[in-house]
Amino acid sequence: MAKVLMILPNEEFDPTEACVPWQVLQQKGHEIYFATGDGTQAICDQNTLSGAGLDGMLKSLAAKPENAKIYRKMEKDNNFQNPLLWQNVKPGDFDALVLPGGHAPGMKPYLESDYVFSICRNFFERKAPVASICHGILALARTKSADEKSVLHGYQVTSLNNFQEKIAYKMTKKTMGTHYQTYPETVQDEVSRLLEKAADFKPGSIYPTFGSAKHPNKGFTVKDRNLISARWPGDAYKLAYEFAQMLEAI
Repeated sequence: MAKVLMILPNEEFDPTEACVPWQVLQQKGHEIYFATGDGTQAICDQNTLSGAGLDGMLKSLAAKPENAKIYRKMEKDNNFQNPLLWQNVKPGDFDALVLPGGHAPGMKPYLESDYVFSICRNFFERKAPVASICHGILALARTKSADEKSVLHGYQVTSLNNFQEKIAYKMTKKTMGTHYQTYPETVQDEVSRLLEKAADFKPGSIYPTFGSAKHPNKGFTVKDRNLISARWPGDAYKLAYEFAQMLEAI
């Protein structure tokens, strides 16, 4: 059984990208611990959770009802309710790391924190298992190793790709402003700049499939040594089950 650390911002992370790995890893017998910026219980992106403001075609951006139920279950988890403080985390106490994503402004403290970078650096130095999804990859891309290069330099990875990010922003800009634009530069463009080769970023198919508990193999992930990465909520089940397999080797 592995001790798994999940890092979250205090608010506006994607509910599916956190709760699906939480449930799958728990079912496999692993212990999941959480850490937030101020040590208080995190609150996910409420628009994504409830679907508020996501009508018509925009409903595809909301959490699936079955995943929203899992999130509500995770909210009652004692470790979720009592997270560690980023700055108090001792990475060596944990066997594996999960970095969920999200797109809203509340993600920025998480993606810009030196405390988070320090945690990420430790896991890569130990070659310990790490899973990231969507914007979570930015925490890794911005983490520098001893040679001042990104810890992802030399790795093949994926994350929210340009097509997915740009179409979500265009579809919601009129009603939700920049809620779906975390930074002016896309995740794919920033991460690609920090890799050894831009071609080491794998965008996956333009029209992605959405995995579920019944169909966990649907989705897209990239595995490279101790790292497994995925793009969006539709990949969460595939990421979670493949990460669980990775943890079996511990």
